[in-house]
Amino acid sequence: MRPQRRRSKAGDKCGFKFFDFPRLTAHDIIQNMSVKIGNISLPDFPLLLAPMEDVSDPPFRYVCKQHGADLMYSEFISSEGLIRDAIKSKQKLDFFEYERPFGIQIFGGDEEAMAMSAKIIETVNPDLVDINFGCPVKKVVCKGAGAAVLKDVPAMIRLTRAVIKSTSLPVTVKTRLGWDDESKNIEEVAERLQDTGISAITIHGRTRSQLYKGEADWKLIAGVKNNPRIHIPVFGNGDIDSPEKALEYKKRYGVDGIMIGRAAIGYPWIFDEIKYFLHTGEHLAPPSIDQRIDTILQHLHRSLEWKGGVLGILEMRRHYTNYLKGYPHIKEFRNELVQKNSLEGIEEVLERIRLYYKDILPERQSQSSSSSSSGMSEDVQVETMACLD
Repeated sequence: MRPQRRRSKAGDKCGFKFFDFPRLTAHDIIQNMSVKIGNISLPDFPLLLAPMEDVSDPPFRYVCKQHGADLMYSEFISSEGLIRDAIKSKQKLDFFEYERPFGIQIFGGDEEAMAMSAKIIETVNPDLVDINFGCPVKKVVCKGAGAAVLKDVPAMIRLTRAVIKSTSLPVTVKTRLGWDDESKNIEEVAERLQDTGISAITIHGRTRSQLYKGEADWKLIAGVKNNPRIHIPVFGNGDIDSPEKALEYKKRYGVDGIMIGRAAIGYPWIFDEIKYFLHTGEHLAPPSIDQRIDTILQHLHRSLEWKGGVLGILEMRRHYTNYLKGYPHIKEFRNELVQKNSLEGIEEVLERIRLYYKDILPERQSQSSSSSSSGMSEDVQVETMACLD
């Protein structure tokens, strides 16, 4: 019989779940707190939630934190927008104390704007500043930001140095293997970034030209981790969508931790499942329909509190497909959900779904396909919509 998820009384009060892991002594706990980003201590092999544009907002981060994300980030913020006091950019700075450790990610191609943004970020007191040198979205790249700087490593170094000089917070970087197959320069990039003073690096195992197509190449990520010159934490990102793959990549590539993006959309349980599997070698039972509906309701209520009634309901619609993926004949219910414009109407449909699927298990599907739920191919999505890196 599979181990079951359970709540403790303390966990019920704050909404967090606890599992029946073997008891650890204080010495064990200290020994396991082995990954450091500046003055931030993370568990051994931490699981990071990727900063995803139009996804990683406070309501989404809330459910991911509940289910085991160790380090989370804001949606990426335009440095130009931030210094212009753009409302959308300023809103992305907001976070809650329970989200710590928490990083705010910025992107941009101008040194002065990046430096000023770092100063603004410091005023809200996150735990770190992350620089996005990996987003492949055309509208970002065309401004000389995100993955565009992979074609100009000296510019990348100047931008990084400008941020580091402007803040006392740890500075980290998220990037890719290179611009294209002919310029996979990640080992040189990692060394030079480390020399500027960054505290950690996360590497997505694709080039910019790949977007999100093909298989992520973790061999080059391992090359950075195993480089004797590299002493900062190296986190891998790309294609982690199951506990088995997380364990395989941990063993094969030796990274300090992994960042999970698309696999967490509509499936925050991925963090719990990976941790449990790494710790015990066993699988958690998949979330029941009750657990799925309860989590949708938590997410929905947080969305309404954060964004207001109209926007909260509209922006929640993108998540229903992924939360309910795998259930047979779910399309009719899903269509109802996205047509409802009131909390009461949505709750009524969700309760009908709860009853209808009470004794039905969903088909297990790869979570990495979750970003394609809109019906568009991934390459079209990434060129026209959001950065899901």
